Amino acid sequence: MSGETKRSALPVLGATSAEVDLAPDLRAGAPVSPERRAFLRTAAAGAALATLSGCGLGALFRKSFRELSPADVKDVLGRAQAKNTAKYGKAVSVSGAPARAGVEFGYGLDLSRCVGCRRCVYACVAENNQSREHPQIHWIRVLQMDKEHGVDLTHAEQYYEPEHVPEPGKFYFPVQCQQCSDPPCVKTCPTGATWKEPDGIVVIDYDWCIGCRCCMSACPYGARHFNWAEPTLPAEQLNPDQHYLGNRPRPKGVVEKCTFCIQRTRKGRYPACVEICPVGARKFGNLLDPESEIRKVMDTKRVFIFKEELATHPHFYYFYAT
Repeated sequence: MSGETKRSALPVLGATSAEVDLAPDLRAGAPVSPERRAFLRTAAAGAALATLSGCGLGALFRKSFRELSPADVKDVLGRAQAKNTAKYGKAVSVSGAPARAGVEFGYGLDLSRCVGCRRCVYACVAENNQSREHPQIHWIRVLQMDKEHGVDLTHAEQYYEPEHVPEPGKFYFPVQCQQCSDPPCVKTCPTGATWKEPDGIVVIDYDWCIGCRCCMSACPYGARHFNWAEPTLPAEQLNPDQHYLGNRPRPKGVVEKCTFCIQRTRKGRYPACVEICPVGARKFGNLLDPESEIRKVMDTKRVFIFKEELATHPHFYYFYAT
């Protein structure tokens, strides 16, 4: 073909016909300006992204949930809702409710009242769509300790199975995410998948979590849990009232944890564990409100922080009523 540059039979991936028309000069060895190279690179990348988006893979390139525009948030919530509705065969609502101004959540646990019944553990499982078995995931662990040793992890028993609780000479020390003001888990996350919200809740964007488990190593409370296998969550047990950063079902290969029942507390409700406690050992409220339940605890009880020497400054407080 005299006087013409022969085109390659293989088009540029994702390129339009106009972009392919520009490509022969490159293959023919003609000099290309830096501006033209930049144009070609940008055009090809944009076209490839458009192609992936058309195949349903565009979500892979979205920003972290906290960086999305309101329109993007609406789109992401809609897709999550449709996905969960289709997977479980029941209507699902996925909220993205933000933190409310003037609210900073705090949690109190009365060690003199807790009887170790573990109702909080299983209320949390049901509310937050945790895997039931293989793997079985619990965001709350209740440790049984000897009164003579006090709070001593070396003498703690997590897998106690007495006929009745509380056992004589024992007391119970529940542990879950402490919602630290200076969370070491956030500092170690390489992708920015976890962060602290203005209302004090440390959250995880499960779509950004890569399962490296750095946060698990950094957490001094053992409060983060990894999905080693596809979670088992029967459709009839699914809680359809979900928050994107909280209790929506998690996939295999990500880390999850307590979020103070963000889907409830941002609506003005108690966390499930607080609501279920038969002895009223769990207290919750707004630390910025002097009349709140948690502030009354802070102002009138003997309060202490678990592993205070680590200076993580938790929003979770233990206390004795007497």
